[in-house]
Amino acid sequence: MPWLRLGSGRRLWYEDQGEGIPLVLLHGWCMSSQVWRFQLETLQRDFRLIAPDLAGHGRSDLSPDGFTLSALCADLDELFRHLDLRSALLAGWSLGAQLALQAWGTLRERLSGLVLVSGTPRFIADDDFPHALEARELRGMQARMRRNPLITLRDFVSRMFAEAERDVCFPDGRIQRMLASIPLPEGEVALQGLRLLGETDLRSLLPAVDLPTLIMGGDRDAICLPLASDYMARRIPECRQVVFAGCGHAPFLTRCTEFNDAITRFSRRIFEQGR
Repeated sequence: MPWLRLGSGRRLWYEDQGEGIPLVLLHGWCMSSQVWRFQLETLQRDFRLIAPDLAGHGRSDLSPDGFTLSALCADLDELFRHLDLRSALLAGWSLGAQLALQAWGTLRERLSGLVLVSGTPRFIADDDFPHALEARELRGMQARMRRNPLITLRDFVSRMFAEAERDVCFPDGRIQRMLASIPLPEGEVALQGLRLLGETDLRSLLPAVDLPTLIMGGDRDAICLPLASDYMARRIPECRQVVFAGCGHAPFLTRCTEFNDAITRFSRRIFEQGR
């Protein structure tokens, strides 16, 4: 798979597989493009799948500007222009959903739709947005990350899945092995990612999104709470929502077939309407 040499001289790694409508997949905090393995294996019959490693994650170099939404958006814009992507679907999971929301305005003329997976416009609750985690939980993650990054990430991964999913979805060990193969970013990068999550508030952007949008998530998500998805679905004008019953934070792993089918149906609806 190829590298992109960015204008700053840094290298950005991305997967590029399949043919058809471009589907750009953005991973979440402390993950990499590997997390989309089940989509890369099965959706390439219908899509050209492009999955970058965000700066400082996987094989990509960290931006000298740090791990910020503005720096990540600049990298994504360079990738779109380098590949000359047009009429693309932009899909983001968790932190990647926030990146997709932040980037859609810049990339608007190159996009046909957005897919927001287990996302939230604001990771931390406040008085007028109770649909999120308390600030003390984020502070606890930051403290644990400084002490022991491996244990902190292990606990985070465990929290990604609803209790019922572990027995039903993990019998062959594929998901565990795939997640275990993802390299942990440097501790400072992980902390910058948590800081980004704590500081970002994208609620004001939602009503302006004028692209067809698909919101997907599990009704047992303990990281980006289900009510946050409901909040976004009510405020994005042209929005469809899919809720996976009994599912946690990673429906693309534990409900892979249903998740992939939902994206395929969404894409067909967009392009049939466009004819």
